[in-house]
Amino acid sequence: MTPVAPGLIIAAPASGSGKTTVTLALLRYLRNRGTAIAAAKVGPDYIDPAFHAAAGGCTCRNLDIWAMRPETLADQVVQAGEGVELVIAEGVMGLFDGASDGSGSTADLAALTGWPAVLVVDARGMAASAAALVKGFRDHRSDTVLAGVIFNRIGGPGHAKLLEEACAPLGLPVIGCLPRDERLALPDRHLGLVQAGEHADLDGFLDVAATLAGQHLDIDRLIELARPAGRAGASAWSEPPIPPLGQRIAVARDLAFGFAYPFVLEGWRRAGAELCFFSPLADEAPDPAADALYLPGGYPELHAGRLAANRRFLAGLHAAAARDALVYGECGGYMVLGRQLIDGAGKAHPMAGLLPVETSFAEPRLSLGYRTAELVVAGPLGETGSAFRGHEFHFARLIGAEPDQPLFRCHDAVGGNRGAMGAVAGRVMGSFLHLVDRNGPAGEGRLAASGRRTG
Repeated sequence: MTPVAPGLIIAAPASGSGKTTVTLALLRYLRNRGTAIAAAKVGPDYIDPAFHAAAGGCTCRNLDIWAMRPETLADQVVQAGEGVELVIAEGVMGLFDGASDGSGSTADLAALTGWPAVLVVDARGMAASAAALVKGFRDHRSDTVLAGVIFNRIGGPGHAKLLEEACAPLGLPVIGCLPRDERLALPDRHLGLVQAGEHADLDGFLDVAATLAGQHLDIDRLIELARPAGRAGASAWSEPPIPPLGQRIAVARDLAFGFAYPFVLEGWRRAGAELCFFSPLADEAPDPAADALYLPGGYPELHAGRLAANRRFLAGLHAAAARDALVYGECGGYMVLGRQLIDGAGKAHPMAGLLPVETSFAEPRLSLGYRTAELVVAGPLGETGSAFRGHEFHFARLIGAEPDQPLFRCHDAVGGNRGAMGAVAGRVMGSFLHLVDRNGPAGEGRLAASGRRTG
């Protein structure tokens, strides 16, 4: 087994409890103190990891127990823990919340890795009742170690004392109580937090958070709770999660196309592919020597007018298609490869026109959830029938006729038929699906999750 640094998971009873802010505060505090740290995020997420990277000065690795094969997950745990003193992972949603089939939760990852969880509880409107909540989370699953609690958004020292006294009989350490502070608010939009790269003073926010963490949390006690990864710490990486799209891959990267998983790009490099980056928002064309183009998801709807006017970028896409390079788009990239994108105000913006699709935000409709997908058309992603796992998260909808040639046939996490998805036109292809990994044997935690519940 490859040795990896000890880790712990910052979890919560529910989304909105403040676990992202607490994670960022800890990462920045430890970075400022000179501790070698690594960051991780449970589940499918692009936005929070960018904040983690800014706070800790390190790559944040996704750990997705539902969508990743066991060997991919193990490899990411190993990669996160190499050369550092501590891994801090942020959970997803509530501690026991996962996919619609009940698996893939933060607790599942805690059980598989052996990393203890620290519960961040929003204590507004609670005093002694908080102890019942904490006890319930501690005792709900016998295979998940709840090692401590952090109370967030408390009203003052008196409130903190009530919370600590109520929890004292539990024998569970209260790591600290963070006060309500309007400086710790982060703006959000329809897909989550406003991206890290859009904050004018992100460092200022992170330093304030770190200062408050240092003042109100027993961080040395928190570090003592960390434990090395167990079964998930044995690396068995054998192939990239997603097959390389080409030998030299041009990857769109800017505020409109920021949703690319680092482990997917890293997997392409490890498989021998060369990556080069370009910014559509800066009207840059992809490298003309690239034999493949990747347009990941992001927020093209917020920049649709600018993208529609960027002629070098659009001409570069057409030139790539004309020379028979593979052009592949996910979610936002898929929309940009279509004929037009209608923004939230109802204005239509012409896009590349390389795929026979039109998308609209004028009447937004949420599509959210894990997906399994099988290729309908053979190509660089694999032979017909090759299977993948991924997720959808978008408010755009297709308008007009469905594409004649889809890219995938999809099912949701409980096996429900989601039908055809995406479009293919020659060597240009895309869909709303964000691919995570090849489909394979389910992770141990995902398979056994329901059998480990004790509450």
